[in-house]
Amino acid sequence: MEIGTIFAAMAYFRSEIYMAILALFGRGGEQGLMLLKYIIVSTIVTGLLGVPLYIFIVNSIKGPVVGVPMLMLGLALIIDGLVIRLSRKSRSSGKSLKDLTIRDFIMVGLAQGLAALPGVSRSGMTTSALLFLGVKPDEAFRLSFIELIPAALGAIGATLILSRHMVEGDLHFVGVNALGFSIMAATIVSLFLIDALLRFARSNRVIIVLFTLGALAVISGLASIIIGAT
Repeated sequence: MEIGTIFAAMAYFRSEIYMAILALFGRGGEQGLMLLKYIIVSTIVTGLLGVPLYIFIVNSIKGPVVGVPMLMLGLALIIDGLVIRLSRKSRSSGKSLKDLTIRDFIMVGLAQGLAALPGVSRSGMTTSALLFLGVKPDEAFRLSFIELIPAALGAIGATLILSRHMVEGDLHFVGVNALGFSIMAATIVSLFLIDALLRFARSNRVIIVLFTLGALAVISGLASIIIGAT
């Protein structure tokens, strides 16, 4: 459940969220201000692209084509990893938030907005975009999870507004108690997954990170293509 992931991200990154809130009142310091800019710009761009995609395109995209975006993303990540490996470059000392610009924030927002397409992972798109921008793996995962909070809240709000009857039907079918248990379980699992991903990313083995994310994206894309073809 995405709500569980939101709760987990809010709990895990509570210090960063607190800094961003302080920055609204001019008290968050330079790091808090940069984080606030990143959240605001990326979220606005995500909404400007994601909402029209959801309204006008999602319902018309069916069949095997739904897996193509994730397949292409996975291949791009693997190719990027190969380029780094063959050129013997290293991104272990890559960018952090303070090194990013408004243009970079816009790129992240555009990548996240594409997650409105069926079969596309929101966290996969944002993390991959940040890695392509040269951000350190652990910082890329951190910023991706932080940005997931407002973006996912906005996506839930848009779904409630645009697909209210469908949501009400699903809620009636599942039941409030089952939904609450699912959210609680998803929150606990997400907390462990966030911590595990960040530990993995802190190894600074960027090639392994790229290959792993690329392989997962390719598998996800192929699975969507196969399911869509049946």
